[in-house]
Amino acid sequence: MNSRTLVRALVTSVVLATGFVLAGCNSDEISLANNAKANKPIPERLISEMQQKDMDPQSPMLVRLFKQEAELEVWKQDRSGQFALLKTYPICRWSGDLGPKVREGDRQAPEGFYNITPGQMNPQSAYYLSFNMGYPNAFDKALGRTGSQLMVHGDCSSRGCYAMTDEQISEIYTLGRESFFGGQRAFQVQAYPFRMTPVNMAKHRNNPNMPFWKMIKEGYDHFEVTRQEPKVEFCENKYVFDPAAPPNSSRAPVFNASAKCPAYVIPDEVADAVRQKQHQDDAKTAELIARGTPMAQRRPDIDGGMNKIFAAKIPDGSTGLSESEGPGLQTAAFARAPGTIPPTVNPPRATAALAAAEEPSVAVTSAPATRVASAAPGQSEGFFSSLARKVGFGGSSDTTATTTPARAAAPVPAKPKVIEAKGGEPPRLATTAPNTAAPKAADSKVAAAKPPLKPSVSDAAAAAPAATPGAIAGSQPVVSANSFESRFSAVR
Repeated sequence: MNSRTLVRALVTSVVLATGFVLAGCNSDEISLANNAKANKPIPERLISEMQQKDMDPQSPMLVRLFKQEAELEVWKQDRSGQFALLKTYPICRWSGDLGPKVREGDRQAPEGFYNITPGQMNPQSAYYLSFNMGYPNAFDKALGRTGSQLMVHGDCSSRGCYAMTDEQISEIYTLGRESFFGGQRAFQVQAYPFRMTPVNMAKHRNNPNMPFWKMIKEGYDHFEVTRQEPKVEFCENKYVFDPAAPPNSSRAPVFNASAKCPAYVIPDEVADAVRQKQHQDDAKTAELIARGTPMAQRRPDIDGGMNKIFAAKIPDGSTGLSESEGPGLQTAAFARAPGTIPPTVNPPRATAALAAAEEPSVAVTSAPATRVASAAPGQSEGFFSSLARKVGFGGSSDTTATTTPARAAAPVPAKPKVIEAKGGEPPRLATTAPNTAAPKAADSKVAAAKPPLKPSVSDAAAAAPAATPGAIAGSQPVVSANSFESRFSAVR
């Protein structure tokens, strides 16, 4: 058994450490030799699950990421040759907003299709284990998008990465390693803002990223109908999925992301199945819009998201932009977290602009009445509203008129001073009271009756003893609270 372990370690070193310089979220240069973390075997329970699903441990794998649901899926190819879902991992933290990454430092986690080669695996990442997503790909570069070292890693903290717990990334890394041993040259990562369902497409119909999302949804649909990893090419600043050489062509088409598309075809059986799915999805989306499905509220003041199973374990935890349907935090609080949550993790929070509205010393004001009206004459209809009218799902309005009753407006307080936070934490309000006129007696009673704000997670962590709130019983913290934030220096 010892000789087998030694051989495995040597083979791993040859496959994954042949001169590559691998980088984690703070640019580690690594050698895989003598790295016990990277050589862990696949857990027995996963082996058993693969056997039940007719999968081989070294069969090809594929990963899908969903921001809004805060979930990472690992798919494995079964013995029939199709991919099947092996396991869904809740994402501990992702940063930014729904939408693709555009530039260095924007905190956006990438969206799109990326290939992970052995050279992108990082067994000595400062974030336990990680793999580089390969951003920017050819499409991103063609649009002039910038960024580097975007990872899927451990430690549950993100500045443009998808962060898991150490225990989770250990399993995911091991599954990827074994797929390379089985002969897979690269595994595909598909990163989406949300599950590309008619419901979500209807809710986000007004989002300016919708043209991009419709484009990558085509790749989502290719995988859904074939259960095969879609071949991805780029031309004319767009994605192309499953292209093939035209009939009677003597050579395969050559693609360039910023050049004109070459002549290509999509196999009829794939094209027909995708076309049928898209027609059904578009009709359902149009129906949902016609029935008055409300549009999702954009929240650029919130940084990223967190799966509710983790948010429920953190004081004042919030799922941020990862709110989804189903049981809430109270239900999730009774579920066991899949791994150790570091004591230094920061849940998604609103910026000072939102906090100002919640300042207890400021008189409460209600939002003015708002109405989402139908398109004015002369304005073009949206795609889905036009489709709804054509297929007969209601009137011509692309949105449902909704009103919020107006209340008497209260005096507007002075804008509170915002103190810039250190260590990557969100800004906070100054503790000094705003310079406002003295409230009336009735207003003073209302303000005094409200309890003071709860301390922030960062304040609580600074004042807490060396215990590890949020960690699983019997576990130990991965890093000390004072050293964790310093790791962000090279993250983009």
